[in-house]
Amino acid sequence: MTVLTVWPESGPETVELRTEDPQEIADVLKQFGVRFERWELKELPPDVSGEQVLEVYRAEVDRVIDAEGYIKVDAAVMTPREDEQWAQQARAAREKFLSEHTHDDDEDRFFARGAGVFYLHIGEKVYAVLCEAGDLLSVPANTTHWFDMGVRPDFVAIRFFHDEDGWVGDFCGTDIAERFPSFDELMASR
Repeated sequence: MTVLTVWPESGPETVELRTEDPQEIADVLKQFGVRFERWELKELPPDVSGEQVLEVYRAEVDRVIDAEGYIKVDAAVMTPREDEQWAQQARAAREKFLSEHTHDDDEDRFFARGAGVFYLHIGEKVYAVLCEAGDLLSVPANTTHWFDMGVRPDFVAIRFFHDEDGWVGDFCGTDIAERFPSFDELMASR
């Protein structure tokens, strides 16, 4: 189940809100222009390719493209393996987005399988959205945030872009991400 947790930016000692109610999550995030939706899950094979994911969700993908004007769509497939090369790639991918950053483009992600956490740093608060399979989260361009996929990333996510470089992050140089619970800690606390 999706979870929204809100803390003051000073740290996670005080939980201001914690909810699993999809409507409440959507309402809280909407005030910042963040869109949260739930899609019906569809069956995916265990060894699914990005192309297969896009085909299975073609109607939903086309609806988002038509509504938002995206020109590029892909599917990221992160499946744990037991080899060191995969472990190194997973660490590098995770570390890339664990620091607070912004994008010049919206960041729309639909989780077809697995989970990840978007931490939105808006005003003087941190909004952690633990997204799971069936969740679409649209983070507006220039929203300060970070993303954690855990130490053993295991998800399939459809990603939407307005331009080829929309995913490139502009890092803020802060350490705020280090002060809040990680993906693995949030999953363990449920």
